[in-house]
Amino acid sequence: MQLIDTHTHLDFPDFDADRPALLAASRALGVRQMVVLGVYRDNWQRVWDLVQSDPDLHAALGLHPVYLQQHGAEDVLHLRDWLTRLAGHRQLCAVGEIGLDYYLPELDRERQQTLFEAQLALAAEFERPALIHVRRSHAAAIATLKRLANPRAGIIHAFAGSYEEAREYIKLGFKLGLGGAATWPQALRMHRVLAKLPLDAVVLETDSPDMAPAMYPGQRNSPAHLPAICEALAGIMAVTPERLAEASTANARELFNW
Repeated sequence: MQLIDTHTHLDFPDFDADRPALLAASRALGVRQMVVLGVYRDNWQRVWDLVQSDPDLHAALGLHPVYLQQHGAEDVLHLRDWLTRLAGHRQLCAVGEIGLDYYLPELDRERQQTLFEAQLALAAEFERPALIHVRRSHAAAIATLKRLANPRAGIIHAFAGSYEEAREYIKLGFKLGLGGAATWPQALRMHRVLAKLPLDAVVLETDSPDMAPAMYPGQRNSPAHLPAICEALAGIMAVTPERLAEASTANARELFNW
């Protein structure tokens, strides 16, 4: 069973003590490729240095809405410079992590929207998928994505919306990122949604070191947990783990042109 972890933050200090061993352990479990996402300007170089150390790691660079207070208007220009410099590089796979977060009240929604739209424009310009954070903001995100179409679409990270919202994203060409949150027994609404999702619309992810699955409560999440996440989600979706792994891997490879 081969898997691709489409959303990690392996550059975070949480992994500094054992990163090489963790990568080796993940690969031994079948997790062959991993995407590492940048979230603010000052960590892009760290992300890029990490992926350059390993041919099976891929980078996405973006300005995450949760770090809104750290972003300046000039950071979009710097992102454009990075995308220009790395255009065509096989290890740059997407623009992200970008998006909208309405959960945290201190995050100005107008500023988020402006930043989101600017980065979506860059994703379209450089013909890269967008890896999108959407928290309590599906209506605004869907409306924005309808206005600013990108032929490469992307992934809705940690999807936890309704089936109707899932259908809207799928119609726009997006894949839905599924990970540890949906494995928890109390995620009943999400379980009902998962049972109806088409396999060609999903990809698997961990969001390491965050969003630990129910099997590893309170632990640091990692790509090594992805096989267990796949098994748990497959049970909810009434397919075999092998079938879900095959579909997710094929969907990720198609999305990223791997």
